[in-house]
Amino acid sequence: MKKERIAIVSALRTPMARAGGKFQKIQADQLGAILFRELMMRSLVGVDKVDEVIIGNVAQPIHAANIARVIALRAGFPEATPAITVHRNCASGMESITTAVSRIYAGEGKIYVCGGVESMSNIPLVYSEKMTDLFSKLADSKTVLDKMRTMLGFKPSFIKPVVGLMSGLTDPVSGLLMGSTAEVLAQDFGISREEQDAFALRSHQKAQKAKESGRFALESMAIVYDEYEGKYLDYDDGIRESQTLAKLAVLRPFFDRKNGTVTAGNSSQITDAAAGVVLMSESEAKVRGLEPLGYLRDYAYVGLDPKRMGLGPVFATHKLFKQTGLSMDDIEIVEINEAFSAQVIACEKAFASPEFAKTHFGEDKAVGAIDPDILNVNGGAIALGHPVGMTGTRLVLTVLHELRLRKQQRGLATLCIGGGQGAALLLEVK
Repeated sequence: MKKERIAIVSALRTPMARAGGKFQKIQADQLGAILFRELMMRSLVGVDKVDEVIIGNVAQPIHAANIARVIALRAGFPEATPAITVHRNCASGMESITTAVSRIYAGEGKIYVCGGVESMSNIPLVYSEKMTDLFSKLADSKTVLDKMRTMLGFKPSFIKPVVGLMSGLTDPVSGLLMGSTAEVLAQDFGISREEQDAFALRSHQKAQKAKESGRFALESMAIVYDEYEGKYLDYDDGIRESQTLAKLAVLRPFFDRKNGTVTAGNSSQITDAAAGVVLMSESEAKVRGLEPLGYLRDYAYVGLDPKRMGLGPVFATHKLFKQTGLSMDDIEIVEINEAFSAQVIACEKAFASPEFAKTHFGEDKAVGAIDPDILNVNGGAIALGHPVGMTGTRLVLTVLHELRLRKQQRGLATLCIGGGQGAALLLEVK
């Protein structure tokens, strides 16, 4: 049975700011509250009409457990409005949307506010296990003499912190950093350092062109980051207008120092940002007289080899096409999250390969080659950044805005997911 489309009636994002920069002093719950308050002010849907708030977040702050609830209350939603935080690594911002879709189909509610937020600047450093053991023993020590004996076991190496960001970007099953999985794909598909750097340069060039044209202003708002001096950010500050192949070429491989090809320059940037959408069924939008930005027609999630998690878009899109009966020929805009240049290039090669389709799907025909002219037309995460909990939502609103600008019908938003998963969403505007 064909399901009713889900209408996205409002959508908005913040600029993406480089981690440790302009948004460093804005915690994730604060950033989310600013965004969702503005989203609802611009929406024709009242906060009292929303059945639930669902927000994706990966590095959930210690001070804001169930960050979705904290954000909802600070953004002005009634106390009676429930809120839930969802987490599917890089697809958390998509998971928030598809979780709401499932609730709508199940008849649990009619109107949902969804999105994602991440403050990668504020992912904490953590004490080592030896240091926490020492603290525990000190707490259990009854006398001053006991405490002194305990402290004699202290070594300077105990205070070396565990970097939360690096731990979060490491898959505990394969033991690989996400960048190391990109190195695996570079080897599997014979992708050179030069190819990766050229892809990265194009991302910056396309993003800079979009910024200059005012394209990103259609989907984003300005954020005040210094109230005392009246400073605000109204653009994605990771875009490097002066980027060149020569500058990229001098960067050292980051994940495999000796033989690697993946560098900071051809990887996604670590950033802070939030994005949100208001969802309801297509029929509900018609009853309310709302003109949606666009529609979600269908979606798919898959699992795959964690060491090759970057191929998630190929597996998820294959499943999505099977569900819908569509093919790549029906798609007019494609957004693949640029976790790494090598990862997106590997996906392009796998999408176009009959051999890959035969090996992994038992089919003689390739999933479908992607026309480079419709792929990440405004640049991607290499230039803009990848705030992990937010990116999935950002891809959705970027695709819908681009389809409307081009007066086209159908787009694909897809990404790889750390730990070996993939997600793909089919979006329409007519």
